[in-house]
Amino acid sequence: MPKSNKRSSRPAGGRQKTIQPFSDDDSSVETMSHCSSYSDAASVAEDGAEVDEEAAQEDFEFKLKGLIEFTMDKSAKTRQAALEGLKNGLSSKILYDFILDRRITLTDSIERCLKKGKGEEQRVAAALACLLCCQLGSGVESEEVFRTLAPVLKTIISDRSASMPARQACASYLGLCCFIATDDIEDLYMTMECMENLFTKQYRSEGGSDNATALHIQALLSWALLLTICHSSEVKKKIDIHLHKLPRLLSCDDVNMRIAAGETLALLFELAREADADFYYEDLEPLTETLKALATDCNKHRAKVDRRKQRSVFRDVLRAVETNGFLRSIFELGPPLLLDAATLKAMKVSRDERHMNNSAAFKARTKARSKLRDKRADVGEFF
Repeated sequence: MPKSNKRSSRPAGGRQKTIQPFSDDDSSVETMSHCSSYSDAASVAEDGAEVDEEAAQEDFEFKLKGLIEFTMDKSAKTRQAALEGLKNGLSSKILYDFILDRRITLTDSIERCLKKGKGEEQRVAAALACLLCCQLGSGVESEEVFRTLAPVLKTIISDRSASMPARQACASYLGLCCFIATDDIEDLYMTMECMENLFTKQYRSEGGSDNATALHIQALLSWALLLTICHSSEVKKKIDIHLHKLPRLLSCDDVNMRIAAGETLALLFELAREADADFYYEDLEPLTETLKALATDCNKHRAKVDRRKQRSVFRDVLRAVETNGFLRSIFELGPPLLLDAATLKAMKVSRDERHMNNSAAFKARTKARSKLRDKRADVGEFF
């Protein structure tokens, strides 16, 4: 009896399959790469022919189904490629109905990859978990996803043997998943506690520099995001604990930590002012001096790119302080200057005028220096 030519879509014996994930730049179904076993699914439409949207959507979903199946493969490389394909696919379209019907399968696959995988596979799986919550939106379904995956993400975050990029991704995406999905205050506070346990270690490190700084930055940013949806009483507790400690991080060697700390401080001031119109920060003057120093930092021992990035961020902060009435009240700067557009335009110096002024100043300095260096000059006339 002749052998059947029918081919199973399931990889036999766990053998490694070559998978090309969806491309980030290609959102159209026809140009997206996909599993090699699905390469003959649908060909590119002839030039000038209209694409059947319904058929294109079916083809797109067909490829996603195949990728979901490959997340269960024995090969780590195959699983990772499938996760990447799903991540790119879910980033390109809203697929609520498709995801809703397969959320349990997808959640199980992500959980398995987080537990079984290492390094890059865990990082991509965490990103896919966040996309899953984004696709489902705020509701019971996404909350179920969060409650299933949150314990696994927290375990990886706290696991010192796990790769640092994977731990950073888990800290970042856990915060986003919690922000989107959770409706339980206990889940919210427990997630914030997990983040606090990380970034508060930075308070105790001199100069704020160690090999876990990047992880602490992600934890701080996630914590700050979740603080915005906390009850006012909890916000007050957090402000009392952290407002006097966060300025220590402004001296951290890592520019990204300095920026994250500055942004978080601004958030705490805003929340504190919302909660209490008479809020007063007793160490305001040294804090503002530190912020001004960071906005004009010219220390040569820091990389030029870092200095430029830091000055840009903190200039924006200071500019907001000088023009925003609410922030000016926080820093006790008095009422803002009320200038209309015509006045501002008149005050602005043109590029040619700036060039002429700079040239004139340069010539004057050169002339004065030459005179000072002239041996024939009368020394007495300069004293």
